Amino acid sequence: MAKIRKGDRVVVLSGKDRGKEGVVSAVFPTKGTLLVDGVNVVRKHRKPNQAGVMQGGIIDKDMPIPISRVAVISPEDGRPTRVGYRITPDGDKVRICRRTGADIP
Repeated sequence: MAKIRKGDRVVVLSGKDRGKEGVVSAVFPTKGTLLVDGVNVVRKHRKPNQAGVMQGGIIDKDMPIPISRVAVISPEDGRPTRVGYRITPDGDKVRICRRTGADIP
């Protein structure tokens, strides 16, 4: 069970995009990285395909950033927080906000 999952709202803590907020679109746990919409955007030069399937030109692409550079935004107060766990009486493991103790959906 990963601490940061697809669909979480996160804020970037360091780097060129420090302070930007976005939604996690993909997580790569083996590499320790994730993709955040609108963060770490690079311009890539792409060659056109000979068959005409792929158009050439300059495209903007989101690149992965390390998981350690982001923090989950608390659902209650909208500030960055650490993620903890709580075991419910049913035996389920639930992610919680360390700052406020609220459940993270």
